[in-house]
Amino acid sequence: MEAVREDPDWRKLLAVATGVTALLISVWLTAGAKLTGASAIGLLAGFALYHAAFGFTAHWRAFLAEGLGHGLRMQLVLIGLVALVAFPLIGHGEALGLSVRGSVAPLSVGVVVGAFMFGFGMMFAGGCGSGTLFTFGGGSTRMVFTLSAFVAGSIFATLHVPWWRSLPAVRSFGLVQEFGAVAGLLVLAALIGAIWIYSRRREIRLHGKLQAGRETGSILLGPWSLWLGAGAIALVSVATLVLLGRPWGITSAFTLWGAKIASLGGVDVASWPYWQRRQGWLSRSVLTDATSVMNFGIIGGAMLAASFAGRFKPQLRLSPGDMGTAILGGLCMGYGARIAYGCNIGAYLGGSVSGSAHGLLWMVAALIGSAAALKLRTGKGFVV
Repeated sequence: MEAVREDPDWRKLLAVATGVTALLISVWLTAGAKLTGASAIGLLAGFALYHAAFGFTAHWRAFLAEGLGHGLRMQLVLIGLVALVAFPLIGHGEALGLSVRGSVAPLSVGVVVGAFMFGFGMMFAGGCGSGTLFTFGGGSTRMVFTLSAFVAGSIFATLHVPWWRSLPAVRSFGLVQEFGAVAGLLVLAALIGAIWIYSRRREIRLHGKLQAGRETGSILLGPWSLWLGAGAIALVSVATLVLLGRPWGITSAFTLWGAKIASLGGVDVASWPYWQRRQGWLSRSVLTDATSVMNFGIIGGAMLAASFAGRFKPQLRLSPGDMGTAILGGLCMGYGARIAYGCNIGAYLGGSVSGSAHGLLWMVAALIGSAAALKLRTGKGFVV
């Protein structure tokens, strides 16, 4: 998504700002200061994601099909920046009075299949977990269909999660737990450094030079460079760790939304095995769910950014084919995220900054899924 700035529409901006304020007040009255802070962190995330166009889908597409790796390398910068803070907090947070847990999950069949499905769906939907939210907030009517299907795929997957969890798996492996914070950081640096070097050399070999990154225009009006975007999203990730005691996540809220909608439609979701230990989650307001209020904040932050940029102009101009690919992509991402312990944020970013091996496994499987989708859609897969 190329960021094109126009003059702000101050009436729309005022309306969006009023809505964002109403959200913050509602969360404050319902859940208190902590989750109001989570909503505010979400606002920063949405604002940064939109102005920097920091979507994972477009950058992975450019890396796979064209050999352009600037966006992928900025994701590695993001992981490195957050890990510098996350590893010490996970390993020694108690000394600072902070209880921080990482997102460490087993290396399982579910991670491989789910991440493949998610990567496959990304290339049809045109967005990932975070990308769906910020482009939806930015005025993309196509993402209405993607988000709806994402929610549907998430709740459908909960029917099968126990079966996926029963399949073969290798025990969880966390760098902090195995090597300690400092040595674990060195191992992670070596891994992301190797990917950085490979991406850089491949881009030079294919194009003769490195792609020039976009420069920052205006903090409020945009666009932002990917460097600034990575820094702002790193701040979001660290703030989430400190406030909520765990890495940033997105898709668990989609599952909750789907369960509540299904329950309203008369489906006895509470009887499903997945929800047996989550009864309280189902009975409470979504405004008491930290991930949900952060997601609402992301949407609101993107709406603010789009309004400042003069680009918040939702229009429903979709062909049946566009709607079909949006729905297919959303269903694949929703189902895949639930069985793979999360999406590009919860599993890839959250797992990586926690030092979990499943974060790297998720990335590899999702890249393969993305390449398969690109080959199917465009005839181009992975450019060697």
